[in-house]
Amino acid sequence: MRIIIVGCGKVGSELAGQLSAAGHDLTLVDLSERRLEELSNTHDLATVKGSGTSYHVLREAGVQDTDLLIAVTTHDEINLLSCLIARKASGCHAIARVRDPEYVSDLGFIRDELGISMVINPELSTARVVSRLIRFPSAIRVSTFARGRIELLDLKIPHESRLDGMAVCEVNPLLRTDVLLCMVRRDGQTYIPKGDFILHENDNITVIIPPHEQNEFFEKVGLPVKRISSAMLVGGGKISYFLAKILLDSGIAVKIIENKLERCEALSEMLPHATIIYGDGTDRDLLDEEGLATCEAFAALTGMDEENILLALHAGRHSRAKLFTKVNRVNFEEVIASMPIGKVIRPKQTTAELISQYTRAMQNSMGSNVETLHQLDGAEALEFRVAAHHLTGVPLQDMPIRPDVLLCCINRKGKRIIPRGHDVLHEGDTVIVVSTFEGMNDLQDIFLPTTRGRER
Repeated sequence: MRIIIVGCGKVGSELAGQLSAAGHDLTLVDLSERRLEELSNTHDLATVKGSGTSYHVLREAGVQDTDLLIAVTTHDEINLLSCLIARKASGCHAIARVRDPEYVSDLGFIRDELGISMVINPELSTARVVSRLIRFPSAIRVSTFARGRIELLDLKIPHESRLDGMAVCEVNPLLRTDVLLCMVRRDGQTYIPKGDFILHENDNITVIIPPHEQNEFFEKVGLPVKRISSAMLVGGGKISYFLAKILLDSGIAVKIIENKLERCEALSEMLPHATIIYGDGTDRDLLDEEGLATCEAFAALTGMDEENILLALHAGRHSRAKLFTKVNRVNFEEVIASMPIGKVIRPKQTTAELISQYTRAMQNSMGSNVETLHQLDGAEALEFRVAAHHLTGVPLQDMPIRPDVLLCCINRKGKRIIPRGHDVLHEGDTVIVVSTFEGMNDLQDIFLPTTRGRER
């Protein structure tokens, strides 16, 4: 697929790496010759120096023949104008990054009226990710499907849990639950477990649990179920604003510590029900005075990675709060992953994942679009829409499904179905699939390669 990326900052560079690795024909547009040269030296792509708001520059980049333009500069208006010019010039798909909170309520209008395919606010998307994890105190990650109606939860099997030593096929009979265990990660390896797979303490597992059974399941396996009622956020930027707004709407008390007086005054006006503290979030005495020891969720969201890491380490030693740490740089990812700093938040990766979902959906070959995509550790979770197909109506147990693929859930007109061998797919269903085989673009890809070849 031919793709133009306007803007080669952190998000643009991340996208260039991902989309180039996926084999797309890329052209980058940026005003910085240095950035363009750096990326062209490390990836197979073309570059054009200039502004994405220039029709002539976009023509030089090949907009007339492109399939998708992605505008991710630091200026919202430039992104929107680049998309509008591309749409008028060639009718291609267009994605714009829009960060200003003032535009949030207008995103739907902007998208529809300008004909833009997708409008992404990275900070809002990141805040939604964090808010879901706060809603599920036991979860390491929450991946949503079917427009939020179905959730895959990543959990860590705790010490002395009943799951330790239990086979996967024993989980539901022994615990009297209706849980589907989709994936297990152990010692850097990812498994799609069969019924005889034995679970161990400290395994990371991915499960689908009916909402009414979630707390009961957590209690039975030794995971905390107490609802988080208070959160402390250090740093008053855009993510903190969006996160605080979501948490306050959920009935969670929010305290924000910010070291710029002007920003504190603005937050007080925008978030009248939050407690805004003007002060240095790295001041240990201030953190103690404001109740660090008793807060239940702590998020380090300043603009400095090192500061956020130190804050999370300190909060982990002096509280029992669930921790969230914003880190932008990826240079020392292995070191950071080994630190007890809770969930690491990377806004640019959240943005790149959302755009990756869209590019996957554009590539489908049979009309069975990728509706949702989540990158997991060593695997992918995807939601496909089922089109008219000769395998609809065939029992799942008779389908030639790959061994590294698991059908986790069927969403049929809002009804959630945990699939069993006798279940069948209907046209219009969406199907949630977990697989260690990465790179699937179409529902047809879940079948064994030899079978796919015969069917075509």
